[in-house]
Amino acid sequence: MALTHYFARQLPSELAGLEDLAADLLWLSNTGSDKIWQMMDAKLWGAITNPWFLLESVSETRLEQLRGNPVFLEELQNQLGKRKAYLECPTWFDTTHSLHGLGHIAYFSMEFGLGEALPIYSGGLGILAGDCLKAASDLGIPMIGVGLLYQQGYFRQVIAADGHQVEYFPYNDPTLLPVVPVRDASGEWLRVTVALPGRELVLRVWQAIVGRVPLYLLDSNDPVNSPADRTITGSLYGGGLEMRLLQEITLGIGGWRALQQLGNDCHICHLNEGHAAFAVLERARMFGQQTGQSFSVSLRATRAGNLFTTHTPVPAGFDSFSPDLVRHYLARFAGECGISVEEILRLGRLGDRADEPLNMAYLAIRGSAAVNGVSRLHGEVSRRIFQPLFPRWPQEEVPVGHVTNGIHVPTWHSAESDELWGKICGPNRWRQTTEALEERYRQASDLDLWEFRMRSRMNLILSIRRRQKCHCSLLGKEADEMSICSCVFEPNTLTLGFARRFASYKRPDLLLRDPGRLLRILSNPSAPMQLVIAGKAHPADRLGKELIRRWNAFAEQPEASGRIVFLDDYDMRMAKELVSGVDLWINNPRRPWEASGTSGMKLLANGGLNLSELDGWWVEAYRPELGWALGDGREHGEDPAWDAAEAEQLYRLLEQEVAPAFYERNSQGVPTRWIGRIRESVAQLTGYFSTNRMVRQYTGEYYHPLNAAYLKRSAKNGARAQEIEERIRELALHWKEVRFGPLSVETGETGHHFTLPVYLDEISPQWVQVELFANPAGEEGGKPLSVPMERAEPLAGAINAFLFRATVPAGRPAGDYTPRIRPFHPDLFAPIEANQIHWYA
Repeated sequence: MALTHYFARQLPSELAGLEDLAADLLWLSNTGSDKIWQMMDAKLWGAITNPWFLLESVSETRLEQLRGNPVFLEELQNQLGKRKAYLECPTWFDTTHSLHGLGHIAYFSMEFGLGEALPIYSGGLGILAGDCLKAASDLGIPMIGVGLLYQQGYFRQVIAADGHQVEYFPYNDPTLLPVVPVRDASGEWLRVTVALPGRELVLRVWQAIVGRVPLYLLDSNDPVNSPADRTITGSLYGGGLEMRLLQEITLGIGGWRALQQLGNDCHICHLNEGHAAFAVLERARMFGQQTGQSFSVSLRATRAGNLFTTHTPVPAGFDSFSPDLVRHYLARFAGECGISVEEILRLGRLGDRADEPLNMAYLAIRGSAAVNGVSRLHGEVSRRIFQPLFPRWPQEEVPVGHVTNGIHVPTWHSAESDELWGKICGPNRWRQTTEALEERYRQASDLDLWEFRMRSRMNLILSIRRRQKCHCSLLGKEADEMSICSCVFEPNTLTLGFARRFASYKRPDLLLRDPGRLLRILSNPSAPMQLVIAGKAHPADRLGKELIRRWNAFAEQPEASGRIVFLDDYDMRMAKELVSGVDLWINNPRRPWEASGTSGMKLLANGGLNLSELDGWWVEAYRPELGWALGDGREHGEDPAWDAAEAEQLYRLLEQEVAPAFYERNSQGVPTRWIGRIRESVAQLTGYFSTNRMVRQYTGEYYHPLNAAYLKRSAKNGARAQEIEERIRELALHWKEVRFGPLSVETGETGHHFTLPVYLDEISPQWVQVELFANPAGEEGGKPLSVPMERAEPLAGAINAFLFRATVPAGRPAGDYTPRIRPFHPDLFAPIEANQIHWYA
């Protein structure tokens, strides 16, 4: 994808192409891509890892030296050649003919974690979004990212001398980031406007490149805006509810308008969380503007191409806004849609209470054709959360599926990991399907795996020492203390890692519940361990910040010296160092509050093992030969007694299972039990818990069928959508008159024979389905059974009434089956679009 670059000076012709490498955020994540920037200025690169900044900062003298340096020029041509080959090679999407005809996918996210060169993320949601774009590029999926360009992004963390977290908010200068202004055909900077009370908000559009995938970012810091409006994209998750609403209006409404002005006809709109839910309204408004259809018909047409992915495991986690705030900021937009602002509120509410806020998740569901959670367990949790939207429907049938998250393995594996697995599995293993990799991974020998892990651990320890030395220097420590900082951790010691956001539900203090026992575990002379910790607490989270202080106070005790390190300013760069080198990753959230979790996935290809709560992804991944599980697989809420029991279990696992597996060695000094777990963990889990599998699953299960549905509904100016809208209105108008006659059941040799009269009032029988429903039989977690009943002869003396019949096996009692009637049609998304249901009583 060609980009017009904007530098303060012209690069020498011999260095042409450097700007393409600097701009590509996917290329920057590839192993070995940093070599050319280290050759340019190793010291500066080590400090900032931002090639765009490097190109803007390097002196003319240095550029003259490089243009005449044959080694540098050879490396430049080598990387340009590899990138060209990557962009031009046939992709999985190109060669999967069943997917041809799939239109562009607009992927909306409040944050994108693509690397430290573009710091517009805070944590897992953004990193997942960034990894998704990278995998879409690898596979050739026609995806387009849409987000916001923050002037500050998320905060940077420093740990003070007393162990407290201190927050800093450095400014993101767009001219020093790998983004460029988007220009229209006349060369003007592309801007979109959004109506706000008494004014127009002007949004500038920037572009970043992620391999084959463009990422468009909106920015309100335009001098034509008021000072207050210029701060809307000031900081990620900053300010109060009013600022959050303005950011979500900017992302959803402004983002879809930007795509339209760019000429991108996106068939699929994928909402990564509910923050961008206003996009479904703007999409419907534009469809109505283009076709002349009403807003309700336009929403009916466009929702067929909308997908909502929820990452939230608790109802309180969804953004919601007061009716007064919504009326104030969306009244003009509602007028542009041809509806009242009360209709927007209705789409985002559960009931009819006048003071009920607008819930962005409800709005996203009511504007989408499909909804999914981000792990199997999270799908179950989400069906429970959204049950109130589908009254009288069984929880198992609440329309929320799941696509378990994954990680972009090429971003997160180390150079050592890439070298080892590249020899065994080939260099381009993440650009096609990954199912065949499992047996190849098993070909690695015990000795190769152990030597690989030894090198990886040593690299991490060297990195920790560098970081600790820098931290001690900032705190002004004396020379003897500096020497201690420079030699923390021991290369042959089992290294544990715990790094994540410090929120109470993640229980970052569980390991610290019995400090004396933890110290005994770490300092056991026959099986020592060392622990590296990192993570940020939200600036307003006092409890999270206190937990950080407690860990730092514990690490400062003389007894813990050299055994525990808390690294400040946890970011993607540090995360890669940690997941590349730690032996065991500990994760102990309170089930089921970890929707998926991806940090443990990042260890897999790097040969690390997991000890994790049976929550999120680990519920699907765990088997005894792969790692260790914490908890009993049930929910216990905020129960201090259960926390104490799990802390005891965690200590016991470390003492009795983890330590022996690591320290028991064969005659060559290899821990064969530990290496056996690594081999199976890599083989069984790496491919499945990758964004390669995740994006292919989204494409096959959601993008492709939704694309077909959208094309069908939107054809001929939405004619089919208008028909469906009329049928849904008919269902709503006459549903209360639908009734059953007396049920007849006969049991014979072939099973139970059910016969049921059904009176449909004025509803077409083609738009309903009469079924026999039975709750799951036997084991917990089973699926309910629905058996369609066939429409037979009309009922004599009645209008639009019929007998329905069905036969089921006699293996279960006839009383297990309950007749019901619900809206149904192959072109209808039920129960999202029509949630009526009648049960035989």
